[in-house]
Amino acid sequence: MSENTEEIQSPCIGVCSMDEATGFCHGCYRTIEEIKGWWNMAPTEQKSLLSVLDARLSETVSFDD
Repeated sequence: MSENTEEIQSPCIGVCSMDEATGFCHGCYRTIEEIKGWWNMAPTEQKSLLSVLDARLSETVSFDD
């Protein structure tokens, strides 16, 4: 499969609830705009967003609390 037709799996885990403080979904850490735009993104954009989401998760989740 070429990069232009490669399908990247959505980060959605079915926990669709927005955090009012951060604007991120509690399940996938995307914003509403990122969720709405996912299927219109090129695979390279989706991969880039997945990296951003990993960083958000690392910054947001703390097991020290």
